[in-house]
Amino acid sequence: MALAQSYRPEVKILELGERFFDAVEAAQFPQCIARFLNRRAAATVGLDQLSDDEWSAHFCRFEPLPKNLKHPLALRYHGHQFRVYNPDIGDGRGFLFAQLRDARDRLLDLGTKGSGQTPYSRSADGRLTLKGGVREVLATEMLEALGVNTSKSFALFETGEQLVRGDEPSPTRSAVLTRLSHGHLRIGTFQRQAFLKDVDALGRLVRYCLEHLYSEQPGADDAENAVRLFALAAERTAGLAASYMAAGFVHGVLNSDNINITGESFDYGPWRFTPHWDGDFTAAYFDHYGLYAFARQPEAIHWDLAQLGGCLSLLAEAPSLSDILADWGDRFDRALVEKLLWRLGVELRGEGGDRELAKALVEAMDSRAATIDRIFFDWRGGSDPGADKYPSVPFRKLASLLDGRERPPGHGYWSDSEPCSMHIDEVEAIWDAIAERDDWAPFDAKIAAVRRMGEAMQS
Repeated sequence: MALAQSYRPEVKILELGERFFDAVEAAQFPQCIARFLNRRAAATVGLDQLSDDEWSAHFCRFEPLPKNLKHPLALRYHGHQFRVYNPDIGDGRGFLFAQLRDARDRLLDLGTKGSGQTPYSRSADGRLTLKGGVREVLATEMLEALGVNTSKSFALFETGEQLVRGDEPSPTRSAVLTRLSHGHLRIGTFQRQAFLKDVDALGRLVRYCLEHLYSEQPGADDAENAVRLFALAAERTAGLAASYMAAGFVHGVLNSDNINITGESFDYGPWRFTPHWDGDFTAAYFDHYGLYAFARQPEAIHWDLAQLGGCLSLLAEAPSLSDILADWGDRFDRALVEKLLWRLGVELRGEGGDRELAKALVEAMDSRAATIDRIFFDWRGGSDPGADKYPSVPFRKLASLLDGRERPPGHGYWSDSEPCSMHIDEVEAIWDAIAERDDWAPFDAKIAAVRRMGEAMQS
């Protein structure tokens, strides 16, 4: 097996002990047809020299990587699902497959979706539809390009099974997905230990997260460790909420078991990008009350963070945690200004002027004169497309505040006639080509277009 010198396996999850996971086996699939291999992400963890057969062996048949986990681990957790506590969940169709470090020395996890049944499958088949896998690849690629801290879709294999689903045409094609993530521990992981009142396990979990996910040496005092971790998680989740808003993204299911302790976005189901700055826009057809609507996502993430604070109160004094939670709104506001101006492509100058500019930008987008993607595209780097295209008062104010801001370096993408977007009609058209004609060209073309936009955003 050809492995780069940069492949650095480092299995740390075992330090937590068996209270946190169950050893499981992967399903045996009839076929392994590679549909997406993220060679760019593979290069960051020393797996870019894998042959096609080795990709299949490790990410469809799940043969262990060298010097890595001998058996996959289904992680145990609880969580609030649409604000209702559920103690009967865990990795029901996925597992932790391997751990390794990247060039930035971060400990990363390779985890799965659709890899078969586990003790937490609750009579479900543990499988993933091919459409679900395609949608997750598209979501992660677009979010990465837009600067969101997101898991990476690492590999997608079609598996040759026919699945029956109640909410989409069946039977439908099946797949297994592997994600590359900065940890798979979530708020729900803490909730399980708090529910069990296992203070020892909770302290061990806090120390693990500080040392291996935040690269901070934990101290001897678990109370201090808990407060420090909560502050770090507050900062990261505020940034996550802000980046969703700047991207125009609606995750759809921001339950506490879907919030990573590192603030990394992951686990994409009914996601959508809202075409316009529409606070009521929802992604999930089952979100009947708009709990996770576009504008309510910061509230939802803040609520989930409060659940983490409740768990950590078993280790630390509540007032210290409450002060951090109370400051979350200010953290979010600062992060939102930064994310909006980053996507706009203008430099930060100072808190007052930047806030005024960000407010004007939101007011302009709220006018719905054009889609979110079009507005950022046209006004990138302080550009003013002119009153003929954007004659309304909010855009005149935006133009005045942008006057004198430096433009970023050029990229050919900014001369395109249309911005790259990922709206639901585009996603459905990509899937229709696959479902009706097994035509993967639109999928491949969209990935290439998104990555080109990502290069332009970073230029």
